[in-house]
Amino acid sequence: MTVFVASLFLPYTIHFNVTKATSRPPLPSRRSSQIRAGDYNDGQPLSLFSQDMTISPIPETPAVTEHEGFFVPKQPSSIDAKISHKNAPHPMALSDPHSPAWGKSGFNQPRSRASRKSQRDQSHERAFNSVAWSVHSAEQGNGGLRNAVQAAVEAGSLEEKTWVGTLGMPTDALEDSQKFDIEDRLANEYDSLTVFLSDSDFDGHYSRYCKTILWPVFHYQIPDNPKSKAFEDHSWVYYVKANQAFTDRIVKDWKRGDIIWIHDYHLLLVPSMVRSKLPDAQIGFFLHVAFPSSEVFRCLAVRRELLEGLLGANLIGFQTQEYCHHFLQTCSRLLCVEATTDGLQLEDRFVNVSTFPIGIDPVSLSAKRADPEVLNHIDRIKDKYPDKKLIVARDKLDHVRGVRQKLLAFELFLNKYPHMSEKVVMIQVATSTTEQAELDATVSDIVTRINSVHSTLAHQPLVFLKQDIEFTQYLAMITAADALMITSLREGMNLTSHEFLFCQDGKYSVNKHGSLILSEFTGSASVFKENDLSVNPWDYRQCSEAIRSALEMGTQERDERWHKLMAAVMHHTAEYWFTSFLGRLKKAWKEHTRRDTISIPRLSISQLAEQYQSAERRLFILDYEGTLASSGSSSTTLLTSPQRTLDILNEILEDGKNVVYVMSEKKPEDLDSLFRRVPDLGLIAENGCFLKEFGSEDWAEMADIEKMMVWKQSVQGLLDYYRERIEGSWIEERHCSLVLHYHKADDQLAAAKQGGECANHLNDVCESQHVHAIPIEGGVLVEPTDFSKGTAATQIFELLKKKDVEDKRTKTPDFLMVAGDARDDEVIFRWANQLGKQNVIKDVTTVSVGSRNTEAMATLTQGVTGLYLPYLHE
Repeated sequence: MTVFVASLFLPYTIHFNVTKATSRPPLPSRRSSQIRAGDYNDGQPLSLFSQDMTISPIPETPAVTEHEGFFVPKQPSSIDAKISHKNAPHPMALSDPHSPAWGKSGFNQPRSRASRKSQRDQSHERAFNSVAWSVHSAEQGNGGLRNAVQAAVEAGSLEEKTWVGTLGMPTDALEDSQKFDIEDRLANEYDSLTVFLSDSDFDGHYSRYCKTILWPVFHYQIPDNPKSKAFEDHSWVYYVKANQAFTDRIVKDWKRGDIIWIHDYHLLLVPSMVRSKLPDAQIGFFLHVAFPSSEVFRCLAVRRELLEGLLGANLIGFQTQEYCHHFLQTCSRLLCVEATTDGLQLEDRFVNVSTFPIGIDPVSLSAKRADPEVLNHIDRIKDKYPDKKLIVARDKLDHVRGVRQKLLAFELFLNKYPHMSEKVVMIQVATSTTEQAELDATVSDIVTRINSVHSTLAHQPLVFLKQDIEFTQYLAMITAADALMITSLREGMNLTSHEFLFCQDGKYSVNKHGSLILSEFTGSASVFKENDLSVNPWDYRQCSEAIRSALEMGTQERDERWHKLMAAVMHHTAEYWFTSFLGRLKKAWKEHTRRDTISIPRLSISQLAEQYQSAERRLFILDYEGTLASSGSSSTTLLTSPQRTLDILNEILEDGKNVVYVMSEKKPEDLDSLFRRVPDLGLIAENGCFLKEFGSEDWAEMADIEKMMVWKQSVQGLLDYYRERIEGSWIEERHCSLVLHYHKADDQLAAAKQGGECANHLNDVCESQHVHAIPIEGGVLVEPTDFSKGTAATQIFELLKKKDVEDKRTKTPDFLMVAGDARDDEVIFRWANQLGKQNVIKDVTTVSVGSRNTEAMATLTQGVTGLYLPYLHE
């Protein structure tokens, strides 16, 4: 069994052995702070302040100039550290790598043809046609995912894997023979399937659609400002083409039994595309970023296509319960499908949806921070900032990571507590991969203002590094720090906070158990359960007070918080995330396969008749709508063959060994009218809210009618609101439920849309009242969650067992048959199947009428009234 790990970028890329003069990328723009190959002299490390900084320099003092050369900018890549084969030690990746922009890595690679090609570009491309190349660890990609896969491999949890992705570089300039050689070597030596996209397709997919539209929307940054070009963007076609290319590559190499695991927002369409070609495949999808609320997601023009693309998976995973809830709510609202706590019930199958918080790899991180270079940097930082409280941070400089909000909060802290200004230093590493002139200028102004006001001849409170630093310096920084401050406005999971906590164990530094200031809008906040100093990034006062609390916190409180936080970090590790998702996927796939109508056998009449004849006490629980009667509106359904059905029920009941119950969503008085000529028949009304015991004339109220009236009054107004907006709709009131019918509406598409809105709205406001709304065919059913056909069946069985104890002449049933056709019958199928598994009842048969996926043990294409004839004849 092979696990296909599909991510936009492979963990490997290609370095071409050409001279720097030939391969040098275009010069950076004036505002760019990117450091590229060719922009520095070999052997001479770059100093921070030798770069073209966007901030205005403050008057330098001897103390300030000592920062020069201390933090060495991250080198483009270690060209000598190539990976010789798949089993070679794979370098640990930064969990949040802050990758360079596509086509601008530190490796010698071709330029993109997506832009206009000049004569100079043609000369540049020819240099790559005949040179040697080597495989290296890529700068692009998801570092957390790479570390998780590596951790699973080293732990023995993953034996066979195959990466599927792109090289993270332009490839149009390469000859076909070069592409074949690269693809062949990566497949045979590195377990990687390469997806080649044209430069224009990749640019349209990644740089335009993913980064300009999907990324902002998923992070609540709707691209609707006057300067946005999203409204005239036509990159959706490139997004589809890229997803199709991934699909074709996976399908080509898939074998039965293999698992396909697709990652992140770049590949949202791949699950359904693969499903259409491989109906039996095990497909999982995990979204590493946040998922927005339905109000935000619905702003996307292709919202249905994206959701339907995801629903091709057997299991969809999210970082937090909040994102999971948003997804379920969005599908319920936009696709009008039934959302449950476990997932989504589609017409033909079930899609599991759950939460899987990703984590770090403690084993690899522990080995990496023992590097002598890391220890040397720790000592240097301590010598550099003696007797100072260090607040550190590392973020991308964009509108999502909240760098501007953090600096404003730090400025407020310094203004409120001036006596602390010479005791604290904030080191902010801020990397930028895109041009955001306005944000850069704003942040630069704040940095200049802080240092201009609060610096002294011997001290500078803010060290702002608009560049990335080496991994070893990063580890040293978070080890030596007193606090880490993260103010993301929205983030899937911030693994920097996990790494900070792990490095705060005091093993390599006198400082230990530092405080974590964490935005409540990160996925990590839900994992840490408020043991961190949780803040709202928009509340500058709260953030400034959190800084004060972090610096002044007592040792005992710091220790208690750290131990609780560390327990969460060590539980939600990268290897645990990987194995728990795959384990859940396998379980979900087996369940889906078992419930598929293709896998469920047709009812064996002969076997059923044999069990019937040998039984001493028989219990039948039969659904009315769609099983004993034709399908249709619950308010208009009539018996298909009234006299024939009633005669059969009467004949069955003539046998004293038989107990028969009919279950329905109809009101008790309607069922009494329908079955008045069938004495002793047991009845279940309104899906379990009322029960007429077998042989009795009286109805028992399972639900409290007065409580039902309370929630119905609160719901009535909302249903009236939607009734007025759906022409041709009406509301049916039952004793314990309400139904908004719109199957006679003129515009069924608009009615279904309003129905989905109605169900979503009701589920949001009525959860505390134990009421839920379910989209049904041609309407919305609102009913209590505490009562179902399953609860009624349980009550029936308890009554029969009680009679068995009181009257020795009666026996507990040893034969049980349950038949139904609708989604609400699944709960009673599960109940009956469980009784069979536990041998509480000797022979249990559950039958689903129709051709949908089900938990029943057998299927039948027509109603069940004819089933009883074989029993009577025998």
